[in-house]
Amino acid sequence: MLSTYTYPEYAYQASAEQRSGRPQPHAVVIVGAGPIGLTAALDLASRGLSCVVIDDNNTVSLGSRGLCYAKRPLEIFDRLGVVEPMLAKGVRWQVGKVFFRDELTYQFDLLPEQHHKLPAMINLQQYYLEQYLVEACQRTPGIDLRWKHRLVGLEQDDEGVRLDVETPDGRFTMQAAWVLACDGASSDTRRLVGADFTGQFFQDRFLIADVAMKAEFPTERWFWFDPPFHGGQSVLLHKQADNCWRIDFQLGWDADPVEEKKPERVIPRIQAMLGSDARFDLEWVSVYQFACRRMERFRVGRVIFAGDSAHQVSPFGARGANTGIQDVDNLAWKLALVHQGNAPVALVDSYDAERTMAADDNLRHSTRSTDFITPKSRGSRLYRDAVLELAKTEPFARPLVNSGRLSTPTPYAASPLNTPDREAFAGAMRPGTACVDAPLLAGARPGWLLDHLGHGFTLLCFGELPAQAVAALHGAAVPIRPLVIGQDLHDHLGVLAQRYDAQPGTCYLIRPDQHVAARWRSFDAPAVNAALRRALALPAEN
Repeated sequence: MLSTYTYPEYAYQASAEQRSGRPQPHAVVIVGAGPIGLTAALDLASRGLSCVVIDDNNTVSLGSRGLCYAKRPLEIFDRLGVVEPMLAKGVRWQVGKVFFRDELTYQFDLLPEQHHKLPAMINLQQYYLEQYLVEACQRTPGIDLRWKHRLVGLEQDDEGVRLDVETPDGRFTMQAAWVLACDGASSDTRRLVGADFTGQFFQDRFLIADVAMKAEFPTERWFWFDPPFHGGQSVLLHKQADNCWRIDFQLGWDADPVEEKKPERVIPRIQAMLGSDARFDLEWVSVYQFACRRMERFRVGRVIFAGDSAHQVSPFGARGANTGIQDVDNLAWKLALVHQGNAPVALVDSYDAERTMAADDNLRHSTRSTDFITPKSRGSRLYRDAVLELAKTEPFARPLVNSGRLSTPTPYAASPLNTPDREAFAGAMRPGTACVDAPLLAGARPGWLLDHLGHGFTLLCFGELPAQAVAALHGAAVPIRPLVIGQDLHDHLGVLAQRYDAQPGTCYLIRPDQHVAARWRSFDAPAVNAALRRALALPAEN
């Protein structure tokens, strides 16, 4: 029981198919009503694909857990209509500070430039996020939330999946064309399909303490290496909503996780940090050992894995939930087009290609952060401490400091869906990259690019688009909506043109997940059609 939050309890109900004993065919069954599963449900429903979400619990997560939500996932939540309560409740921040012993080593700014709609990062306890997502799902047609439903058996063939589900009223069978496994690191679904992780566990333990208190710390991320109040180890401090603070204490591998969670062990650590006169209440305490590992493939037949069920990273860098949210952002449009008959199953395979690429990128960053934070040899520790000392005065050393590289989207640089550039472009908006936002005017009303990209394919054009070009778009394999800068929207500050290296005539083909599929210096109908077919995993036309 928390002093700052009252847990909702969602009612179990027997469905019509459960009462009748006659399974109904479902397009998608999502296993797990955490942040990833609920986000997937909202994204699929926004694309016209109904789904059932089953979960063996009937409330939201215990403790803060996933805490930091980065700009790209916030943009996804904005597209799905759930970002406003997150921003209202969450704590915004963009500055981080790193301390070595009792001195500031350096600080960083996650979003130093202007003209972005959403913040670099917010801190929000996971239970709030899940509550907002549940409420959004309850308002959304096409989403069926089923609580106290536990997956206990699974069989599949080329046509679909049969699921055996246990409820308070006994077991029954469900049928689905696709199953999306979002049931976490200890996934029952992964076990039922006979899959496993490859990777490593790290031989260290950390204590999480959620502490309710009024404190004067600024709204920043503070990380200490070898502080005087916790010698030889590291500590991380974050502010959360409700005057609740998240403190992570490195414990070492020999720490007893049962003993370390006891208040008589936790409270002295916090008092050493804050002072013996500090007044606070413990909200939640947990001890964790982290891992960097993933499944070999994220698709096993008709069962697809996302979030922690597919990959695990250390918590430093906020790469867990943020990565999982981008998993379902990548998958939902593909699954919808395939199920609706507008793309081949090969498009779903591109989810595996792109998101295993992203998982490997996150695993590399997470492993490097862990090795720096918890050096495994005397030489590694000497190197780390030398870097921290030098970073106080020497700019060259600051990029080497690694207290957790914060989550950023991984470009799908090697994606089979990309059409390579055939002309020269400057800047970061290469094919496979998530679109960066920019301020625009729609008439006299201020707005933002991402708000206008919609849920389908968009041809973003700078300058006039000929009528014959628009007619050619309507003959494409799936609809492409033209969006003309200078006609439909106005780049009044020039920020969009600068970020996209746009010249008069420049065109970008944007995927339904707001990633660049292709770009050209002038409109070319056959090239656009070929790029669209490639982005849909369709064979090239002869």
